[in-house]
Amino acid sequence: MTPGEITIRETTPADSGTVFEVQRAGFGYDKEAELTAALLCDPSAEPVVSLLAFRGTEAVGHILFTRCRVENAGEPQPMLHILAPLAVVPPYQRQGIGGLLIAKGLQLLRERGTELVFVLGHKEYYPRHGFVPDAGKQGFQAPYPIPDEFAECWMVQALSVRGTRVPKGRILCADTLFRPEHWRE
Repeated sequence: MTPGEITIRETTPADSGTVFEVQRAGFGYDKEAELTAALLCDPSAEPVVSLLAFRGTEAVGHILFTRCRVENAGEPQPMLHILAPLAVVPPYQRQGIGGLLIAKGLQLLRERGTELVFVLGHKEYYPRHGFVPDAGKQGFQAPYPIPDEFAECWMVQALSVRGTRVPKGRILCADTLFRPEHWRE
């Protein structure tokens, strides 16, 4: 599949059912789909970047970036986001669609002034898209403690030179995501 066969656009409220179905199909269960639906309704997650990928008229992938903050960093807070979740429907997995969604999302975030993006994810996948493993070693603790054996899965990517100078500390995410069950494997 070539990138030209895939179109990506920002979601609208009318896409909520499609987003839910893509997340459900991509993960094979409802947990991430329900989390996504809740995050899209959570004012503490704003501003969000929510993107759908299509092959023709078929929705084949979705990615969500929600706002986060550094605890005790003062005001004004730098613009930071967390990537969660990313889903591609099974027939289209391992064809580069996730990477296209990540790239488009990072481009939009950069254009909108986001300085850092975090993700808790697969330690071999996300570094291929510019994420640096073990954000904790760089001074950014996850919202909840990450066991040492998974420390490399908590990652960060600077989207600007200013991002390298963001105050360090614990990352506080949207209320919906700020629950211990979302930070354990």
